[in-house]
Amino acid sequence: MTSLEPVTLRGKYVTLEPLSLDHHDGLVAAAKDGELWNLWYTTVPRPEAMHDAIETRLAAQEAGTELSFTARKNDPETGEAGEIIGLTSYYAIDLAVPRLAIGATWNAASAHGTGTNPDSKKLLLEYAFETLGCEVVEFHTHWMNEQSRAAIARLGAKQDGVLRAHRRLADGSLRDTVVFSILASEWSQVRSGLDYRLGKQR
Repeated sequence: MTSLEPVTLRGKYVTLEPLSLDHHDGLVAAAKDGELWNLWYTTVPRPEAMHDAIETRLAAQEAGTELSFTARKNDPETGEAGEIIGLTSYYAIDLAVPRLAIGATWNAASAHGTGTNPDSKKLLLEYAFETLGCEVVEFHTHWMNEQSRAAIARLGAKQDGVLRAHRRLADGSLRDTVVFSILASEWSQVRSGLDYRLGKQR
């Protein structure tokens, strides 16, 4: 295996579909829900930049360095995939280990607290560990993004450290990147925690 093949992952609350330009309008609508591009510590595309952002991710997928998914909220009655609520990705892919990172994740404001995000993480982790055989999965986030850091820690990921002045952002500022990881040996416990959280979700 030299690259990740696009795959659809279906959970209880969310369905992750391979990213496509056909998702453009739905992703624009999701980003407008909360005007997510105004959160300075994230990199959510503005509506006018969404087309180029999708094409950039698809080019990275073609190069084998990334695999992005469009997230759809499942209908609570039928379980069918419905409206688009956001995006998430595998990146920093190294199939020789194998290892990868999960990130570039954003969700419409109205989807927060609905169970879609932990369900999405469970799907991505399950596929990474149980199908791809990953030894480790990483998460990276901005030091200032306390909501993201707390969410990653709730998954059961361990904080490995902080990379100071790691990346320059679009506004010219330097980002301190917090690195978390989950090892394959930790996955069963993390999965149990996610199952418990999702079981309590209403």
